[in-house]
Amino acid sequence: MDTTTATVGGLVLALFGGVLLVWCAAEVRLRLRVRRRGVPAVATVLAEEDVHGQLDSAPLLSFSVPPSVGGPGGCGIAGLVLARPRGHTPLRRPDRFAPGASVRICYDPRHPGRVVLAPGEISRVVVADLLWSALGAVCLAAGAGLLAAVAG
Repeated sequence: MDTTTATVGGLVLALFGGVLLVWCAAEVRLRLRVRRRGVPAVATVLAEEDVHGQLDSAPLLSFSVPPSVGGPGGCGIAGLVLARPRGHTPLRRPDRFAPGASVRICYDPRHPGRVVLAPGEISRVVVADLLWSALGAVCLAAGAGLLAAVAG
């Protein structure tokens, strides 16, 4: 492999792997924080008119936020919130998220748009997190290996 190609390939792989690992860690931290400190609620899955929205694996959810959320340190928003849950990345939307279905969620009272599904609503979240983290680690290792081969 040409030195320039190996260097660029190694940099791209290492950068991609590093950014993916940082993103995975930040997303897992955010979801855990919202589940621990968030406000539990029940949301309704909405039907989407947009063709691209219907293809999204994370359903569009609607839920009410009480006026108390707008108090000190809150966001000042009360009423209906539309949001998609974080950390939900299957290839296809499960049948239990059909329009009109009720879903248990937790939301961040400071930012009601930050929504995660309650622990019983989704399975295999840890598996998906591990797969994304493994992909990041493999890309980072491959990029570091290419850069080490060029340098050595």
